[in-house]
Amino acid sequence: MPRYRLTVAYDGTDFHGWQRQEPPGREPLRTVQGVLDEAIRRVLREPAEVTGASRTDAGVHATGQVAAFTAAREIPAERLAMALTSALPPDVQVNESAVVMESFDPISEATAKGYSYSIVHGSPPDFWPDLFRRRYVFRAWPRLDPRAMAEGATHLVGEHDFTSFAHAAHRRESPIRRVLRCDVIEEGPHALRIEIAGTGFLYNMVRIIAGTLVDVGRGRLRPDDVAVIRDARDRGRAGQTLPAQGLCLRWVEYGG
Repeated sequence: MPRYRLTVAYDGTDFHGWQRQEPPGREPLRTVQGVLDEAIRRVLREPAEVTGASRTDAGVHATGQVAAFTAAREIPAERLAMALTSALPPDVQVNESAVVMESFDPISEATAKGYSYSIVHGSPPDFWPDLFRRRYVFRAWPRLDPRAMAEGATHLVGEHDFTSFAHAAHRRESPIRRVLRCDVIEEGPHALRIEIAGTGFLYNMVRIIAGTLVDVGRGRLRPDDVAVIRDARDRGRAGQTLPAQGLCLRWVEYGG
């Protein structure tokens, strides 16, 4: 039976995250996995369950989520992305599709993932944030210091215990993770983007890192404090968990 790999983009605002959720005695919640499963059923006329590389939370966006499913019937891979997108709601689209080996697992075979967190910063009357970007950025008041944030971000690169930057109930056997890079990129005088890549992430890890770097940008923390917080292995020492709307899954990488 053919197995297909999909590259999926979505606006996470109106979704309860990626993973299918069916509360007992209630209607299923709207999830990205749920609408993809339904689109596959309509296009291929058979039930299928899509597996995603990352279980993004409610409100989190993606431009490069990778998913896979196995079907009983074949459809040309070059037609599948367009056919599925035509059956999907307007806040989801399949950008690419390909046939892969039957054993392909988008979760266990991922070697790295890249996320971004977008922020606009400043105070009226000098700066009014774009009302129509509110679904995709975190608005910070007052203006931040991106250079200090970038210096603090350097302390996160490498293999470390990231307990301080994870939700207390992350449910992973080990809090050790390898961050390949963490950059703070200025997109303009009042806009910046935190880009972070790693071999894996703990629950809420990127949003907590972003919240901690915002505290550096506000002057509440010094850049070197990020290393102290990291080594403390104490969630209470790090910054707040920033809202979901600024976070986007950009890409998933596979070896070979």
